Amino acid sequence: MAKENNPNPNKFKVSPWLIYAAILLIFLFISFITGGSSLNEPGQLTSSKFNDFLEKGQIEKVIVYNKTEAEVFLNAAAMKDAVHKKVSKDVFDRPNKGPHYTFDIGNDQIFQNKLEKAVAEGKLKDFNFLPKNNWSDILISLLPIIIIIAVWIFIMRKMSGGGAGGGGQIFNIGKSKAKLFDEKTDIKTTFKDVAGLEGAKEEIQEIVEFLKNPEKYTNLGGKIPKGALLVGPPGTGKTLLAKAVAGEAQVPFFSLSGSDFVEMFVGVGASRVRDLFKQAKEKSPAIIFIDEIDAVGRARGKSNMSGGNDERENTLNQLLTEMDGFGTNSNVIVLAATNRADVLDKALMRAGRFDRQIFVDLPDIRERAEIFKVHLAPLKKVEGLDTEFLAKQTPGFSGADIANVCNEAALIAARHNKTAVDKQDFLDAVDRIVGGLEKKNKIVTPDEKKAIAIHEAGHATVSWMLEHAAPLIKVTIVPRGQSLGAAWYLPEERLIVRPDQMLDEMCATMGGRAAEKVTFNRISTGALSDLEKVTKQARAMVTIYGLNEKIGNVTYYDSTGQSEYNLSKPYSEETARVIDEEISLLIESQYQRAIAILEENKDKLNQLANILIEKEVIFKDDLEAIFGKRTFDKNLEEVVS
Repeated sequence: MAKENNPNPNKFKVSPWLIYAAILLIFLFISFITGGSSLNEPGQLTSSKFNDFLEKGQIEKVIVYNKTEAEVFLNAAAMKDAVHKKVSKDVFDRPNKGPHYTFDIGNDQIFQNKLEKAVAEGKLKDFNFLPKNNWSDILISLLPIIIIIAVWIFIMRKMSGGGAGGGGQIFNIGKSKAKLFDEKTDIKTTFKDVAGLEGAKEEIQEIVEFLKNPEKYTNLGGKIPKGALLVGPPGTGKTLLAKAVAGEAQVPFFSLSGSDFVEMFVGVGASRVRDLFKQAKEKSPAIIFIDEIDAVGRARGKSNMSGGNDERENTLNQLLTEMDGFGTNSNVIVLAATNRADVLDKALMRAGRFDRQIFVDLPDIRERAEIFKVHLAPLKKVEGLDTEFLAKQTPGFSGADIANVCNEAALIAARHNKTAVDKQDFLDAVDRIVGGLEKKNKIVTPDEKKAIAIHEAGHATVSWMLEHAAPLIKVTIVPRGQSLGAAWYLPEERLIVRPDQMLDEMCATMGGRAAEKVTFNRISTGALSDLEKVTKQARAMVTIYGLNEKIGNVTYYDSTGQSEYNLSKPYSEETARVIDEEISLLIESQYQRAIAILEENKDKLNQLANILIEKEVIFKDDLEAIFGKRTFDKNLEEVVS
């Protein structure tokens, strides 16, 4: 996403391992020059041999170190003796200057008297007693300690490293993990790359404009909002908007995730919050972007598993203080994104902290067409590809889903060795994403295949006969993902839904099981997903939207999200029994309604199922040939104005 500008890309970096290797070589060199400085290793003498050489007058001088070790130097006459042939020459075949022999003495006083007597008799020229510091022994004894210290320094450097604000390390554990994007950072994402989201872009652009030109607002007495919270379903472009802000703002931009504050050590989260705002204030005016803020901003005291002094709550308390506390700086703007705004703490949501809540919703049909244009730009596609048609085929898709469709279409085209991506590739990509991968090699018996065909034909037949059911696009009995068959519809994008529309959708959903009942007079487990869907719809009608006459205009929906922590239901046992009865009544009534529709069109149902068994895939044209055109069907090919 961002490239760091390195002013000296070819600058030589010294590795710590090179330093440690150099230190080790120095130790070895010192050991060599101190412990083995002579290239010719001296011979070892016994006391009797030494006495023999001394009596013969072959020794020129003796040096005694630390009163324990004696070095013997021979005279020139002795060097010619064959007995001393091994020590007379060094490794370079030159005369050896000594010492020629070494040996350990016993009593130093007796040995000194012996040497004095030999000097007096002229058998020895000189002797001396000297202290000797054995540096090699000292260094060798200290070497393990030095190695341990070196390894410890290396580990500590690695643990405290990681660049600026490398917060995950031991010595920087309380430092912020935020990535800084400023004028030195190459951010290519701009508002032009954000298709749709016009309202959200307008509010975000106003914040960026204030940072670029604050006088325009402050001259009128206005103040910049301290924070903006981006709320919306996953994949709708909240983080993309933040990237665009980083590319457009031309001010320091700190980006991090809510989970970056969380750590196993007590007090780390609060420390990181302090460090983050300290860095931002030093570079103000600046923007802080916290992605997935619900990781630390969850309402305090709502979870039964954590106490009041929870680490996450300490982090949230520090965040609240930094955003609007006693010593806050108004030149730092906080952007945050979440898809769980219902669980955020009320103190975090109040004005003065997050002054604006920007809802980033799923794109409508126009916005999807714009998003397709952005993601189609890098693809090699056929001429005249209709983006409006693609937008119609992807209801309920988020921006991330559309990006995935475009990428999947390119992969499908490449798989078929095409030179350009065409319309069919996009339709296949939508099927792949919605329904899953085709499993044509799955073993299905003829009886099972007929049952699946009847089930899917039942969905198609009932939906064709109902006014408010979603128009059919195609039906297939080729297994996809976990389903054995699937029907694709193009639902109308509604802002409000009425009861008759919901009932028609429930009836069409029950059409599969109803078709099995009408045809075989028995049902199967293949309607599991259908039952799950209609049960959710019926429960929503009764308990959420207040669309049931017996329950009345009452809702048990809690928009704050607190109900998930409550162990008790918000209604009595008697009301719970009534709710269960009404849900069951709704579902059964639509099931019987679907059976009635299919009984009237049983021949057409079987005809459609036979075509489905033969072709495995049928389209809208096949249904029109059997049932005729829908009188209440809207023109799906109309151009989006």
